Amino acid sequence: MPDHPTAQSLRFRVKLDGGADLGNWSKCDGLSVEYEIFEYKEGGENAYVHRIPGRAKYQNIKLTRPLNKDSKKVTAWIASLKLEVRRQTAEISALDSEGAPIATWNLEGVYPVKWNGPSLDIGNNQVATETLELSHNGFLA
Repeated sequence: MPDHPTAQSLRFRVKLDGGADLGNWSKCDGLSVEYEIFEYKEGGENAYVHRIPGRAKYQNIKLTRPLNKDSKKVTAWIASLKLEVRRQTAEISALDSEGAPIATWNLEGVYPVKWNGPSLDIGNNQVATETLELSHNGFLA
């Protein structure tokens, strides 16, 4: 048996603080951080340029999955934020085929920036999918 899960068995679970569970997702993009770099040229030092890290920039997290029974949890969460958007913490876990976490990322300051529901077309022979895009302020330890 291989030491790593196959792509077919891997899925991602998303939970918000307070225990709200947004269910399992088949695709997760955007787990990344990039630092701005400032270059400082010191007088008399011609061998190199100092590269100083600046602010961190976090990409939005984009989650995708086929429409399922958990889809109503996402729309209920988004509806609950209609009057006031509250930033929350979130946990994204990569799960193996048995549902055990392989890796977990904790995010702070999470809120939804975009949700795309499925295109409903019975003539099109494709799986109905939904996409949720989350903004965040960085990773927690």
